[in-house]
Amino acid sequence: MVEELVTAGVTLASVGVVYAMAAARVVKQYERGVVFRLGRLRPEVRGAGFTMVVPFVDKLRKVNMQIVTMPVPAQEGITRDNVTVRVDAVVYFKVVDAADALVQVEDYRFAVSQMAQTSLRSIIGKSDLDDLLSNREKLNQGLELMIDSPSIGWGVQIDRVEIKDVSLPETMKRSMARQAEADRERRARIINADAELQASKKLAEAAEQMSEQPAALQLRLLQTVVAVAAEKNSTLVLPFPVELLRFLERAAPAAPAAPAVPAAPVTPVAPVAAQPVHEQLPPAEPQSDPDSDGSISRQD
Repeated sequence: MVEELVTAGVTLASVGVVYAMAAARVVKQYERGVVFRLGRLRPEVRGAGFTMVVPFVDKLRKVNMQIVTMPVPAQEGITRDNVTVRVDAVVYFKVVDAADALVQVEDYRFAVSQMAQTSLRSIIGKSDLDDLLSNREKLNQGLELMIDSPSIGWGVQIDRVEIKDVSLPETMKRSMARQAEADRERRARIINADAELQASKKLAEAAEQMSEQPAALQLRLLQTVVAVAAEKNSTLVLPFPVELLRFLERAAPAAPAAPAVPAAPVTPVAPVAAQPVHEQLPPAEPQSDPDSDGSISRQD
């Protein structure tokens, strides 16, 4: 009798151990347990820690409640200003209702991924290229709203959406580089022109002040000489302004005037009458030719 009781006790203990091992479940801190009893959803959601289920009757499904980082594959589209771009993004979301995440949608990860891709394509078509490059905060908010609206019934909450990169064609990159270079050159010219205008105003004021005090021009010239001499050049070109000559001319004493010399009287010359050419020529000298006999004959 005792042996039978001992055997029955051991058997019950073994069955209890087996049942406990089959029914015991451990839910981690970042998980929630959803129980299906004979295919029907139980209303209570098991929290973190040790829990028990009915073996072969209940089925426990664990749902991760952490924030999931899901990259969105690069999507190619045409912007509103007819530019072809490739844009990729990243989505941060988490499950807020474990039961809805299992019951309302077959695979909430896949559903969020497809919704993010279609929303990203829609955002590309509605935006300009400048908005994609410089106004990403507004696009991120619009993209987050487009993904979050249908996912509310899935027990999923979109935490954040970020556009990572915008890829442009090489021709568009070169065009934008030329545009940026032209814009920088335009701003540089405007700055130089503004500087020249301000410098001209200051120089005009300085010239007006120096015109009242001619000695200031000489002092300024000496300062220029000192500045040039500091460079230690072998050749020094010194400009000599005309105003300095005028200043020196006014500073020099006036010299006495020389006595005037009376001009000599001019004697009128009588006109000479024209004479014939043959009367003006001197008389021809006689020419002598020796004869054969040594005499000299005169020819007129």
